[in-house]
Amino acid sequence: MFTGIVEELGEVVGKEDLADAARFAIRGPLVTSDAGHGDSIAVNGVCLTVVDLLPDGSFTADVMAETLNRSSLQDLDVGSHVNLERAAALNSRLGGHIVQGHVDGTGQVLTRTPSENWEVVRISLPDTVSRYVVEKGSITVDGISLTVSGLGSDWFEVSLIPTTLQMTTLGRAAVGTPVNLEVDVIAKYVERLLSQQA
Repeated sequence: MFTGIVEELGEVVGKEDLADAARFAIRGPLVTSDAGHGDSIAVNGVCLTVVDLLPDGSFTADVMAETLNRSSLQDLDVGSHVNLERAAALNSRLGGHIVQGHVDGTGQVLTRTPSENWEVVRISLPDTVSRYVVEKGSITVDGISLTVSGLGSDWFEVSLIPTTLQMTTLGRAAVGTPVNLEVDVIAKYVERLLSQQA
């Protein structure tokens, strides 16, 4: 489990394409400082398992075809920057919201509207997840816990503060950039429970 509070802007330093998977090497000295084999690290909101730790502060992770097909990780190459977060510790504050690291779909950055102290980013919203998104609710975009500030039938908006603009990939994501989306898991459980009563 994660909180959607990005700890570090990492970099893809290696990528090996396999028959039905890929192996990434990702540099993130902060998130690897206390990591071990088998630990979970969210990479752009996707929960990955640490396979190896390398001396330069990098870790390797295997990504199966299912994950590549459902996320924007398939678009990463050597040199790509990624949002990194270690799994939440039960003895710390939950700064964002409950994030599983399981991508529900992908969207694309549609527009960016800068203001003096923040920026509004509009992102496309796939039909498969739109029913779970509500204005002022939580959504995870590339692993970042954000509040929905505007909502349409096939888009939503988030308002980014300077810290988010400076410390995450969303601060520099151009129009057309694909992003990973994870909706609030509580909404999915409520829907499932209500459907069982019908």
